[in-house]
Amino acid sequence: MASDRSPQDTDTLQLVVDSIRDYAIFRLDIEGRVTSWNVGATLIKGYAPSEIIGQTIERFYTDEDRKAGRPKWLLAIARDTGRVEDVGWRVRKDGTRFWADVVISAIRDRGGELVGFAKITRDLSERRAQEEARLQDVARFRAIVESTRDYAIFALSPTGHVATWNLGAERIKGYAADEIIGRHFSTFYPRDTGSICERELEIALADGRFEDEGWRVRKDGTELWANVVITPLFDSDGRHVGFSKITRDLTERRKWEADRVNLAQANEAVRLRDEFLSIAAHELRTPLMSLQLQLDIAQELAPADSKLRGKIERANRNAQRLSDLTTALLDVGRIAAGALTLSPATTDLSVLVHDVIDRFAEVAIVAKSEVVANLEPNITGVMDPMRIGQVVSNLLANAFKYAAGTRIEVALRSRDGNAVIAIRDHGPGIRAEDRERIFVRFERASARSLGGLGLGLYVVQQILSAHHGTISVDAPDGGGAVFTVEFPLHALTVSVEGA
Repeated sequence: MASDRSPQDTDTLQLVVDSIRDYAIFRLDIEGRVTSWNVGATLIKGYAPSEIIGQTIERFYTDEDRKAGRPKWLLAIARDTGRVEDVGWRVRKDGTRFWADVVISAIRDRGGELVGFAKITRDLSERRAQEEARLQDVARFRAIVESTRDYAIFALSPTGHVATWNLGAERIKGYAADEIIGRHFSTFYPRDTGSICERELEIALADGRFEDEGWRVRKDGTELWANVVITPLFDSDGRHVGFSKITRDLTERRKWEADRVNLAQANEAVRLRDEFLSIAAHELRTPLMSLQLQLDIAQELAPADSKLRGKIERANRNAQRLSDLTTALLDVGRIAAGALTLSPATTDLSVLVHDVIDRFAEVAIVAKSEVVANLEPNITGVMDPMRIGQVVSNLLANAFKYAAGTRIEVALRSRDGNAVIAIRDHGPGIRAEDRERIFVRFERASARSLGGLGLGLYVVQQILSAHHGTISVDAPDGGGAVFTVEFPLHALTVSVEGA
């Protein structure tokens, strides 16, 4: 393709090439042998041109990568797709390693025939890039620039007006060359920052380079977070003739870093909350146990038909409720700390579920609910009986709370080596949009007036998970809700102490 650049543009491009020292920019033949070598390549990799031209790029890779065929694999991708980017360890002439970002781009002639590759390497071991290096061949640099899409590489006039434009600049900033050449580079800033732009050029001219990260604006008005390096350009007589400017879009990296910080802050807030709740629960447990003991004694001493006994019974139920909440908070703390331990034992699950139902006999009378049990006998497995009992108790308590006055049905059966427990009520049911949310900590269904912290179902789910089991909720025909628990009967093993 014939060049559409003027001699002045070509001279400017040469100056851009000669100014770059932070990137190893060189050319390879189709076999991966080095055919050109710039100053940046010598500075980064340590080879003089006479030492490396004609050698393959395998020289730059570690023994592991060479054995794995990584250099040839990267060239194959570049040949097939036009370009490839890779980040990893590379090796200098003296054998030391450096962490590099590498872009390899295929170079093709006018007929589309592959004639070689352009390779750009940046040493990321030190974040502060060194002064852009001088290149020897403008034609080679033009091919590299035209195939590079990850960096906006262009030149500015001494007054800061765009003088050249590459494909990377078009991709990152959105302007075609004929739309931007001749315009001031303040166009890329989010507001009228002419004085800031002038200051950047002054610093670059005084210090030899200017580097910055900040927000820039694309043609369509969207913003990008960019890393920018500006370097002054001088001709062979030492006269200042402009600046080179390299821009990389770091928007996605900045977003990832912000997301990581937000996640860390959220996790820390949750940790502090769980820690507070655990401490509060521990502090409440001792006085609650003392209160319950005193209420039990008072209840025994009070006359059976007195109003005082009724008040003591209500106080005792409230104290038990506080005790249950405290236990739930302690369980949540253990779960959050990964300290929920199990004590597996050989257990007759049929007997266990029956015992739990018996313990709720008085609660069922108060709730005016009939409990219908259909328990398959002799279902024996290895589980933590206390924790599985806690699961059944929690689900029954919820049924009596949310479906008081309706029939409660408890079914137990075995299926394919699993225990299946289903507890159905005939209450108001649970909305479809709430059926997953209710298993999250501090979340409940819509009946807020009934109280509770929204911890019970979360603890149940975690106990079942520890038993390699699951819990689900559904709305059966006829109304109400059915909670189905399923877990393997022999997923756990009895400990040596309990054997």
